[in-house]
Amino acid sequence: MANPKTLGDETEAKIVATLIADGYTVSVPFGDNDKYDLVVDDSDRLYRIQCKTAWQNKAETIRFNTHSQTTRDGRYHEQTYDDVIDAFIVRCPDREQLYWIPIEDATEQKMELRFEASIDHPSINWAPDYEFDGKIPER
Repeated sequence: MANPKTLGDETEAKIVATLIADGYTVSVPFGDNDKYDLVVDDSDRLYRIQCKTAWQNKAETIRFNTHSQTTRDGRYHEQTYDDVIDAFIVRCPDREQLYWIPIEDATEQKMELRFEASIDHPSINWAPDYEFDGKIPER
């Protein structure tokens, strides 16, 4: 099993490759402490992107963190990405699928994307609605 840093690097590399293959210009901020991982230029606008790796939560769902976790001066800190990014691009290695999640759709702490359910409820975030094939969705 890959360590978390390697898994995150692999996620970011696959996202960058997908974006470049679709003709976007991608910039990577210098250093490791920026609030976003990528800047994507679609010639009309710049998007600040946070890359995340999802894990299979249950057979019908995947989950990813919508906050950052760091330790500074021996203290644990959590911070959300509100007003800092435009979207998450999430990779689920088990499914080899990418998802585009606009920051305004993201839930706090963790977000779950569902593939099936016995009911259809407005609070369910359906995974197929967020599938990302490399084209930035229009909003």
